[in-house]
Amino acid sequence: MRVAGAAFAALLSLTSTAAAQEDLSLRVLDFAELDGWSDDRHDEALDVFTRSCDLIDGPEWPGLCELASRNPQARTFFELFFRPVLIEDGRDPLFTGYFEPEIDGARTRTHRFRVPVYSLPSGGTSLTRSEISQGALAGRGLEIAWVDDPTELFFLQVQGSGRIRLTNGQTIRIGYAGHNGHPYRSLGEALIARGTYEPHQVSADVIKNWVRRNPVEGQALLDHSPSYVFFRELPNLAMSLGPIGAMNRSITPMRSIAVDPSFVPLGAPVWIEKAGADPIHRLMIAQDTGSAIKGAQRADVFYGTGDKAGKQAGRIRDPGRVIVLLPIQIAYALQERAAG
Repeated sequence: MRVAGAAFAALLSLTSTAAAQEDLSLRVLDFAELDGWSDDRHDEALDVFTRSCDLIDGPEWPGLCELASRNPQARTFFELFFRPVLIEDGRDPLFTGYFEPEIDGARTRTHRFRVPVYSLPSGGTSLTRSEISQGALAGRGLEIAWVDDPTELFFLQVQGSGRIRLTNGQTIRIGYAGHNGHPYRSLGEALIARGTYEPHQVSADVIKNWVRRNPVEGQALLDHSPSYVFFRELPNLAMSLGPIGAMNRSITPMRSIAVDPSFVPLGAPVWIEKAGADPIHRLMIAQDTGSAIKGAQRADVFYGTGDKAGKQAGRIRDPGRVIVLLPIQIAYALQERAAG
């Protein structure tokens, strides 16, 4: 699977009509303009880059991938062959975080574990979350496992991958397989609209606890979002590796990000400057996407696996700056196209 050719075509299309798009701007920067560049562990980023470099389409990349595989001095490699490109589209920059949940479950239904985790039906489905939660898919042999909390399953679906800890001590790795085609609606925004909470009070834990305290109204709240995600089991994915991202490769905590591939080619290095209480200035690799990740200055940072990573990721909603590193010839070609 090669993933970046369409992204470059989209970038060229965007920049070729930049004069008609008042909000779109593109500027090639110097590495000296990247705040904290010299302090980063570029070797860590290079290692992650090489794991998916072979999937980046375009004639400029195979040679770079070959050089990267020879274990060069990492900072020198990036500075010699890339240029930082700042692309802005008029939307406010926004950083969020995501993680890989771990929840309890069983292979068979029990009194405790009664919520099914479904694989994708053959041919797909347009059933809503409400219809599925009422049993519309029951009896079709689609159950991967059963879990004990519909809210935990909901947030696992939001993240798109996870681990299910079985009662026998084993763990199932699952990844995104598809969805029902319906839009995602925020549970937090629904609770705010109802006056249940103020915006600053809402978090994943607050939503989970409210649903548990109000099981009937809680199920109705979950069904407020008609979107439903299906999973596939990943039996060959080692426990030591991160979940599978959009490039069908394992992603890495604090080095992988989800981006909008309309602006950032998947597989490309990306320098981020995230502000907020826990600032991050480091080189990441764009290895994932997300339905809520839209815009040139939008990024979702992968924090890792489990509850600790989830709490860290859940606190992140910060401004900052996203700067994609592109091969020199692509960077200057895009700049010239934008200027023209």
